[in-house]
Amino acid sequence: MKRIFSRVGYFLALGLVVLGHAVTATEVAADDDLDSAISSVTAPVIAWRRDIHAHPELGNREVRTAGVVADALTQMGLEVRTGIALTGVVGVLRGGLPGPTVALRADMDALPVTEQTGLPFASTVRTTYRGNDVGVMHACGHDAHVAMLLGAAQVLSQRRSEVPGTVLFVFQPAEEGAPAGERGGAKRMLEEGVFNDPKPDAAFGLHVVPQHETGEIAILSGGTMAGSNRLEISVRGRQTHAAYPWLGVDPIAVASRIVLALQAIPGRQMDARLPTVVSIGVVEGGIRHNIIPDEVTLLGTIRHLDPAQRDDLFARVRRTAIKIGESAGAEVSVEIPDGYPVTYNDPALTERSRSLLATIPGASVITPLPRTGAEDFSFFAREVPSLYFQLGVRAPDLAASDAAPNHSPHFLVDEDALPIGVRAFVTLVMERAAAR
Repeated sequence: MKRIFSRVGYFLALGLVVLGHAVTATEVAADDDLDSAISSVTAPVIAWRRDIHAHPELGNREVRTAGVVADALTQMGLEVRTGIALTGVVGVLRGGLPGPTVALRADMDALPVTEQTGLPFASTVRTTYRGNDVGVMHACGHDAHVAMLLGAAQVLSQRRSEVPGTVLFVFQPAEEGAPAGERGGAKRMLEEGVFNDPKPDAAFGLHVVPQHETGEIAILSGGTMAGSNRLEISVRGRQTHAAYPWLGVDPIAVASRIVLALQAIPGRQMDARLPTVVSIGVVEGGIRHNIIPDEVTLLGTIRHLDPAQRDDLFARVRRTAIKIGESAGAEVSVEIPDGYPVTYNDPALTERSRSLLATIPGASVITPLPRTGAEDFSFFAREVPSLYFQLGVRAPDLAASDAAPNHSPHFLVDEDALPIGVRAFVTLVMERAAAR
């Protein structure tokens, strides 16, 4: 990974010291004009969020959303690049002061979920997904991400002369995954040169989560979200009449033993201080009650938070499945395709940003546990020092146990959190400016 920086050299490269004076977190927090600017964009941010929420689009199909974004960035006077990774949009703001290039990212895609929130701007969109008629909903909060980043772009474009360096506003498609047979997301944006001209010195992203209350900003140094890989296991036995199992090799029985054994790997074979997960989500095999089939397919996911553990974990999964198959006379194949790497927060950048974000009015910075969910911002974080943090969006009067999680048809965003997210993006950029 490309993280070989001296602490002093790194912060100089990011322009934290310009013209012999570093702007302090206190100076940024005391900016009354910035408070007013954030307040002035709150209504547009909410309007953008509600419009995008009512018109969700799946990955690689974010045509309308990309149009809304491109039009807004153009009206702000930014250089706008479209068509990156099919529907991705990048706005380029060249500031009036010397400084680094900073990338701010928001994801745009929705999920095949039928909304059940009852909101007046709830989605009624339907589409075909994997051959099925499904509802489409921003059940993960990407509508809020887009709106907050547009709000930050508007504030910063209005203060262009005070902005240090260059800001890339990256609006990414297909974070939830591209359709079958297609490529997409952060990895494809990088392949198509999103970080080539100019290359960022740092990248920032956030994700709204109901696990934290509105006003809470959760930041963790190092591995903050898991690396994720799809797991595909094929168990081939020998078909026979179910009344005479000894005449065949039962792949259902073998697959059952594999599933149970895989669950024991994280708890009994891996370092418990570094979370790992192996879960099976699909078991397919058989067509009739009295026939033992030839083959069973298992599909699942592997999650890890330490890149050094990954290869060992993969080897144990393969060995366990294959050896169980051999013990019963079955043939077992294990495939673990490339997936998402660990989302890694640069330690130096994280600690510096923690003190900055703690100055935001109405916000409090907390240290969360690592999350075993995955995020393709991780591909950006492999290229440049990065910070990915969580923004609480649970209304204060709602108990954590009653808050619907991300990806739920009941998922809600407390819109009072939106200006805090805008302020977070703006603060991370403006803090690097020279004293005025």
